[in-house]
Amino acid sequence: MSSLRVEPLPDVRALIGEGPLWEESEQTLLFVDIMGKKIHRWSSASNQIASLDTGEAPRPVGFAVAAQGGGYVAGVGRSFSSVDWSTGAVTSLVTVDDDKPQNRLNDGKVDPTGRLFAGTMGLEQSPGQVQMKQGALFSLDSELKLQKLLDQYLERLDWSSDGKLFFYVDSLEKSVDVLIMTSGPETSVRTIYYSVLIVRIGPPDGLTLDSDGNIWVSCYDGGRVLKLHPQTGTSAKFDSRVFRCAAADRLSAQPLAGATFRVSGLGVKGRPPVEFSGTVLK
Repeated sequence: MSSLRVEPLPDVRALIGEGPLWEESEQTLLFVDIMGKKIHRWSSASNQIASLDTGEAPRPVGFAVAAQGGGYVAGVGRSFSSVDWSTGAVTSLVTVDDDKPQNRLNDGKVDPTGRLFAGTMGLEQSPGQVQMKQGALFSLDSELKLQKLLDQYLERLDWSSDGKLFFYVDSLEKSVDVLIMTSGPETSVRTIYYSVLIVRIGPPDGLTLDSDGNIWVSCYDGGRVLKLHPQTGTSAKFDSRVFRCAAADRLSAQPLAGATFRVSGLGVKGRPPVEFSGTVLK
């Protein structure tokens, strides 16, 4: 094991940084500032960050993922929106939770088959205080067909390599849950396969799986990243070449609050992200 190294990326301090996504072809890192209403791209070649507002009347942005054929899909307000980085255009594709106008899309990720999954959440009345029982899980396929899967708030999504196990964080319940997922014309999810409670550290927030199938979870207000074994739920600490965002609500006590951190030195590899299978740029 080589020595651990933790480095903040330059310049940007997010109000609420989320969703770091590595773009292998461009050697860039995509991430969002939810309440800053911006999408950021860090270039490993130049060590510079470029930023894009979420439209003429900016709204909170929960995630951004790359799409096949170019462009991105972002969760802007309650809309799955296309993003053309070259022009700055942000265009709504489909809107969810029309009966809950205070909701917003929170986290989203593409599954191994190219479908985009994203969850909504209720109004965040103060940091970490979310209106209960308002969220849902949706999927979007290559034809931009929307399907509602669960009436449940969840975030930080990932899948086993075969796509059969669906991992997510329930920050409100302080748990990492695993569901059995089926695919076909209609996706379905079945009962919890197992659940890992994370207590005394801070609510789980970020989640990803590495190339060995281990689960990496960062803890909100806990200042640490946990490694969970996928079968037993037992934990260790940290990841290699992990990118993690933070919130800038405690700058006086924590000068690096709001930074995105690059962690290297443990010899663990991540998995390349899957692009959304739909065409979003005309």
